[in-house]
Amino acid sequence: MTMPQDLPEVISVFPLPGALLLPRSRLPLHIFEPRYLTMLEDALKTPERLIGMVQPFEAPDGSDTLMTIGCAGRVTQFSETEDGRYMITLTGISRFRIVEEVEGFTPYRRAQVNWDGFDRDRAGKDRDPTFDRSRFMDLLHRFFAAKGFDTDWDTLKEADDELLINSLSMLLEFDPEDKQALLEAPSLATRRETLITLIEYALHGGNGDDLIQ
Repeated sequence: MTMPQDLPEVISVFPLPGALLLPRSRLPLHIFEPRYLTMLEDALKTPERLIGMVQPFEAPDGSDTLMTIGCAGRVTQFSETEDGRYMITLTGISRFRIVEEVEGFTPYRRAQVNWDGFDRDRAGKDRDPTFDRSRFMDLLHRFFAAKGFDTDWDTLKEADDELLINSLSMLLEFDPEDKQALLEAPSLATRRETLITLIEYALHGGNGDDLIQ
């Protein structure tokens, strides 16, 4: 298990609305803005190769700020295109809590972070012993049919619980604050409960109408 003392106190942060990274999950990203190309190049020079994914939001005073909790991913794959862009994959390592943003000369944002309280992220696969998979798959069938989505149902059925719940949490389109709720769920079971609530709300049309059949 990776210990907090093995992780850096300051990391680069990538504020990307609606993008969710979870521990042990993989997030593909297309990097093309000059400041984030610099961020990637700097991350690749470090032994940890970490980039922190975090949700931005507009504060009441109009300033562009960051959610307190994000998730750091290690760059595990990357390839460069002919025109200098990068296709990368981040593999989620651990969530973190932002202590404060760090001023400096980098064109991208950095933050001092605290890794305490997220030991579960670094302890191996999470379990959900009360998961009613059959009932969940029925709900998912209804949701995909209502939205006109298509998927490889055989692959979904074969995925283990953590991979299934985390992949859906990352891939389905929810509002940034809903993505943040999925990120901050303290366990796989609470994330699954949050995901079910969001799917059921979407099936209601978000306004309390009868479920779409």
